[in-house]
Formats: sequence, C-alpha cells, structure tokens
Amino acid sequence: MAGYFAIFLVMFTLASGLIWLLDARLFAPKRRQQVEDAVAAAGGKLPEETIEQLTKEPWLAETARSIFPILAIITVLRSFLFEPFQIPSGSMMPTLLVGDFILVQKFAYDVKDPVFRKTLYRNNTPQHGDIAVFKYPEQPTLDYIKRIIGLPGDRIIYRDKQFFIEKACPAEQQGNCPGLEQVRYSFTSDGEFTQQGLPQRRYTEQFGDKQYDILITPQVPEQKQSYYRQATTAIDEWIVPEGHYFAVGDNRDNSRDSRFWGFVEEDLMVGKAVFIWMSFEFSDNPDRVLPRWIPVGVRFNRLGRLH
Repeated sequence: MAGYFAIFLVMFTLASGLIWLLDARLFAPKRRQQVEDAVAAAGGKLPEETIEQLTKEPWLAETARSIFPILAIITVLRSFLFEPFQIPSGSMMPTLLVGDFILVQKFAYDVKDPVFRKTLYRNNTPQHGDIAVFKYPEQPTLDYIKRIIGLPGDRIIYRDKQFFIEKACPAEQQGNCPGLEQVRYSFTSDGEFTQQGLPQRRYTEQFGDKQYDILITPQVPEQKQSYYRQATTAIDEWIVPEGHYFAVGDNRDNSRDSRFWGFVEEDLMVGKAVFIWMSFEFSDNPDRVLPRWIPVGVRFNRLGRLH
C-alpha cells in the first residue's frame, strides 16, 4: 500500500473529476433547460443577470472543474515520472544532507500504481551503487533512502567497517566467477563532520564504475550484536535472497539499514534518486530566535545530479 499522501492525492483527484463529470453530464443540462424555459415564459427575452444566475455553476462544481486538470497532472507526474522528497536525517551524509530536496525518478525501476503499488510495467532493476528510495520494510508507510550495495544472489560481508562483496554469478558463468572482493575506499578528509561530538572521517568509495563519499566514525564500534541474523551465515555476513536488495547509508556509523533490519523486497522499491533541486541550511544554534525548522540559507552549490 502506498503512503497516506499518495492515497489522499489520488482520492482527491478522482473525487474532483467525478464531481466535474456529474455536473457536466447531469446538472449543467438542467440549468440550460431552466434558462430555455425561463426565456419562453418571458416571451423570448430575459435579462443577462437572470441568465447568469440560472446558469451559474455551484461553488463545488466550479472548484472541481478548476482544480481537476492540475491535480491530474500532478498525480501522473508524481506517480509515474518524478516525485520530490526531503531528506530528514543524516544517514546518507555526506552525499545527502538534512535540508536537501531531491527528485526521485519513479520509472527508473518497475512502474507501479500509486495506491496498491502493483506493478504495471516491468522496467529496469536497481544496480550496485544506486541511491534508491523504498518503502521501509518494517513500516511500509515510511519512505527510506539508502545506497544499494547488494543485488539478488550477492554475498556481503561488513567487517572492520569495510564491505566485501562476492557478486552473484549466473549459471552459465560457473567456474569463471569473481570471488570475494573488497569495496575499496581512500581517505579524503578528517573533522568536517561529527557524530554526537565525535569526529568523522570522509572517504571516497569506489564501487564498480560509481564513485561517492562516505563517512566513518572511528570511535564508534561496530554494532554487531544488533545486526540482522541470517541463518547459515556469520553474524556480519549476508546472502541477498532472490527478489531482494541490500541497502546501506553512506554515513556508515549513523545509519539504520539492511545491516540491522534485513533486505528490501523488490516490490517495495519506489525509484532512483537522481537530482538535488533545492538545499536549505538550518542552524543548530540554541540561542537563535526563529524556530529550527526555518532555514537560514540556501546551499546553491549542492544543486545538481546525484551519483
């Protein structure tokens, strides 16, 4: 099932369209007939004010006629093409910051209906390194955004704050498959970001043909005791089931992701994050007068395509 806003938008669009249609087919002809009867009763002449009064649309019908085309366009765009999202947390830092507004390409993966989320058209599937939006498996009314690390059939190990991946190997390639490979990263900077007062290190990670930055907090230990346990594998190892994906935040020590709650079903995928179209800066100063939800600036340098 889709989120509440998506359901509300679709229902509101259908309601306004139905009201407009009923008025156009049932009540508008009756209003026109009333005018004709009134003209005939008046001997063929009727003041313009009286005609306008008799033909005037009810407020509800006039409003529905005005807003239905706009709502229909928004519903189609949001459901099948692009949907805007706001980043509410720091789990994808430094790639995405709190206050970033992104566009998610809905048709990048399977196209689904906006209410029941049944697949209407089979398109592409998520790839390694994609930034994907999906319905949170533990509460499907919430949208989550993470980076896809594992595809169906991949074997994944997260050890000493590094990922090792053995990619799924098709049957026809058996005997010539790559083994376990480290997802390598290189040091970029130190101290630019903090996690609860602890300095974080910024690294550039290379995953296939994708390159992006991640954050690691050296003083925060791995939370292995909280990891999702999969039968027949080690505590820090997972094998992605068919039809599922393994999704992780770029802020590795400050992200609740597949390491903790498991895999993302294919049907829960919403789309691929492709563009930052606005980025607001907020102040953490406790002495500020304005509420914290009011931005103090715009980060124009962050606008652009996502990688």
